[in-house]
Amino acid sequence: MISFFVCLAVLIIGFIIYGKFAEKVFGSDDRKPPSLSMTDGVDYVPMSTPRVFLIQLLNIAGLGPIFGALAGACWGPSVFLWITLGTILGGAVHDYMIGMMSMRHKGASVSELTGIYLGNGMRQVMRVFSVVLLVLVGVTFSTGPANLLAMLTPNVLDAKFWLAVVIIYYFIATFVPIDKVIGKIYPIFGICLIVMAVGVGGAILVKGYHIPEITLANLHPANTPVWPTMFISVACGAISGFHATQSPLMARCITGEKDGRRVFYGAMVAEGVIALIWAAAGVAFYNGTGGLLTALGNGQSAVVYEICFKLLGPVGAVIAMIGVIACPISSADTAYRSARLTLGDWFNFDQGPIKNRLILTVPLLAVGAFLTQIDVQIVWRYFSWSNQTLAMIALWAASVYLFRRKRFYWMTALPATFMSAVSCTYILMAQEGFRLSTSIAYPAGIIFAGICLGTFIFTCVLGKGKNATAPAQEEAYEAA
Repeated sequence: MISFFVCLAVLIIGFIIYGKFAEKVFGSDDRKPPSLSMTDGVDYVPMSTPRVFLIQLLNIAGLGPIFGALAGACWGPSVFLWITLGTILGGAVHDYMIGMMSMRHKGASVSELTGIYLGNGMRQVMRVFSVVLLVLVGVTFSTGPANLLAMLTPNVLDAKFWLAVVIIYYFIATFVPIDKVIGKIYPIFGICLIVMAVGVGGAILVKGYHIPEITLANLHPANTPVWPTMFISVACGAISGFHATQSPLMARCITGEKDGRRVFYGAMVAEGVIALIWAAAGVAFYNGTGGLLTALGNGQSAVVYEICFKLLGPVGAVIAMIGVIACPISSADTAYRSARLTLGDWFNFDQGPIKNRLILTVPLLAVGAFLTQIDVQIVWRYFSWSNQTLAMIALWAASVYLFRRKRFYWMTALPATFMSAVSCTYILMAQEGFRLSTSIAYPAGIIFAGICLGTFIFTCVLGKGKNATAPAQEEAYEAA
């Protein structure tokens, strides 16, 4: 239990100290943000910092820090370390840098930012990659809430009924002005999310459940290797490329760069706390990784329901379950919204007129509805890998951004190198990948990470490529 509290303290202290360091490295100032200079009443809408923080938290949270943390807890309390250090040194830095870069570039989506700093070829890759990932998020976070709602309602309102309701809501929330639905109901969802986290964490402590201390031993009952599988499975609870698609949404609503640390860095730290609580609850409630893995065989939704109901009783369980339902719904609707904006940026398609928004929204939701018929576990595996790969690319783009402005680029280059090794190793050895042995995948992943770092050093630090200096286009953005 001491390990749990130490990790919790590190997350809070990390926000205070390392968050301020990240802010200093980026160099936030008092320039006019896009929300005030480009207000359009649809996507560029100024909102208060507390409201923007809650929206950002709910956008990025989803089922990731809950389902991912429970899956990661199957390796034992070593997952506490990854959640804590991954959040402070990787995930929160990633979210902050992309959010602030987007503010400096008129609210540009991550694919456009990548194109500016890694080249037009990577822009095209990221455009496709981002839209595919966002649709996968929408699909993954549709079936989960539907199943949970079905558990709380009469049998006649089954999962198919709630799936239809959820998709209809996504359709509405995707194209209406951001302050009309998302800006009004997310604070309510945020209260439920806080109640859920505090309730589950408090009940584990009050009722005397044993939270084991951190050990580096692999405690996975199936002996699944820690590297790189755990780092992929936890996903949103430590670092997530999906967040790079969400931060630009709030970059269009935040009213000052000085609030960026609280919104972007702070929301990721809050998500890390949620993930830490659920990881601890998983191993404590089921008395070890063996019981947790067995319970997960019945589905992650069933595990969440059982933990909430037995720890908090009927009333508390309903409140907690609403929080768990609100997380994925709030992520999926903004995932589809972000996909719409990415396509709009891609084709330079004005998203002001309702007709234009509908032209992009209807096909996106139709594809998402079709994919919900596929086993969500299969979708989740592909989402997890593509999610971490997108984080890797976003961190490299941020590294080039920082280098060109003569700032401490190692803050992003080191986690970018780490995530390069994770993503490459996983796809080489995973069942949904190339299924190679660890003797091949491990060194190949390290070599790939070395190539990425070497390319960055060669083209930027040593000044051997076109990325050595900032083009006039970027300087104009900075001065605007």
